Order: sequence, then structure tokens, then C-alpha cells
Amino acid sequence: MEPKDKVLETIKSAGKPMKAGEVAEAAGIDKKEVDKSIKSLVADGVLHSPKRCFYDLKK
Repeated sequence: MEPKDKVLETIKSAGKPMKAGEVAEAAGIDKKEVDKSIKSLVADGVLHSPKRCFYDLKK
């Protein structure tokens, strides 16, 4: 499974905005990989940041 997919699944299953560090811990992925994935997913319009440093699925 791609890191981007793991990040999406982790945030989706949490059901609330999460910090990159929380996503990394919950998904068991390196934080640098999570940061890269989040940046890409935000650029693609899949994720958004409801408040600073937190990320959630775009509705």
C-alpha cells in the first residue's frame, strides 16, 4: 500500500483532524513520508487544513 493511501485511511478512520505526527504514529510510517504525502494530497484537493498543523478530508 502506498504511503498516501495509508495516510488517507488513517485520517478517514480517525474521523477527526490529525497532526502529521499523529498520522505517522497511527499508520506506522516515517513522519517525513507522511509530510510528503500530506503535501501532495493537499495539492490534489483531497485533504485540507481546518486549523494550523491539522489535516482532514475535504468534504
